[in-house]
Amino acid sequence: MAENISVDVSRVDGGGPPEPAPRTRNTCPTCNSHYREDEMVANLRVCTHCGYHFPVAARERIVQLVDEGTWTEVARGLQSADPLEFTDSRPYTERSADAQEATGLLDAVLVGVASIGGQRTALAVMDFTFLGGSMGSVVGEKFVRVAHVALEERIPLVSVASSGGARMQEGVLALMQMAKTVSAVDELREAGRPFVSVLAHPTTGGVAASFAALGDVIMAEPGALLSFSGPRVVRQTTRETVPDDFGLAESNLEHGHIDMIVSRPELRDQVARAIALLSGGTPYRRPVIDIDAVGAFTRVLSDVRRRVGGVFRPSDNGEGP
Repeated sequence: MAENISVDVSRVDGGGPPEPAPRTRNTCPTCNSHYREDEMVANLRVCTHCGYHFPVAARERIVQLVDEGTWTEVARGLQSADPLEFTDSRPYTERSADAQEATGLLDAVLVGVASIGGQRTALAVMDFTFLGGSMGSVVGEKFVRVAHVALEERIPLVSVASSGGARMQEGVLALMQMAKTVSAVDELREAGRPFVSVLAHPTTGGVAASFAALGDVIMAEPGALLSFSGPRVVRQTTRETVPDDFGLAESNLEHGHIDMIVSRPELRDQVARAIALLSGGTPYRRPVIDIDAVGAFTRVLSDVRRRVGGVFRPSDNGEGP
């Protein structure tokens, strides 16, 4: 009989700690929480654990903001040409065609008219997934056209910016859109039409330096980067250390560059309230159940008296219980 018997009992079937779930576009970069797509849509693409705000495409942003069934798009068919015949590592026309196929948009902004909180409003919403939300000739032209709709119909204008700035492939034509959009905002101001600017992550470059910074009320989402240049570029250019919160919405609010920071679940109500106040109308209030507080209290008090009277009802001989 063998005297020395060796038995290997080590596990080879993955007995160690479980491997972390693979990261997806719905994984929170802050707390690593994972979400299904339907959960993301229901939560307005905000992490329910830490409050991180995920990027939102233009069409989904419109659904989040406007009253159901009221959206009508304006200037739908505009798309960029290539007057400079620009080519870097790839032709501009090729990059633009790929962006159109990936996003289903013709350019980086959707403009139209809708109701927000029951108030007819002109709306411009940028989409960062289309060439970084860059502002070229079409973005500038569509912003001006929807501003003119606001002027003609005497309604407020709301913009939601998310952009890396002017589109380099259009050169000076893109830079001209800064002056063009600022002129449109000036027309609104002269006509007394309210303009509410919402800044989403990121809003930088020529967009941050033009119409996005000129709202009568400027709102921003938490943690959004709002600066002409990002912190990395500033560090490389100046060779100086910048604060950890450089360019973030919280720093901009502290320095007076924006008026308020609004989390996405509250954004629609805050925009509706702002345009109502700026239009001189009745301030918007979130719909609530109409309860007659006095009547409800009276009924409760009557019920309490009835119950107390039943407990302490006198006995037949006139003595207490």
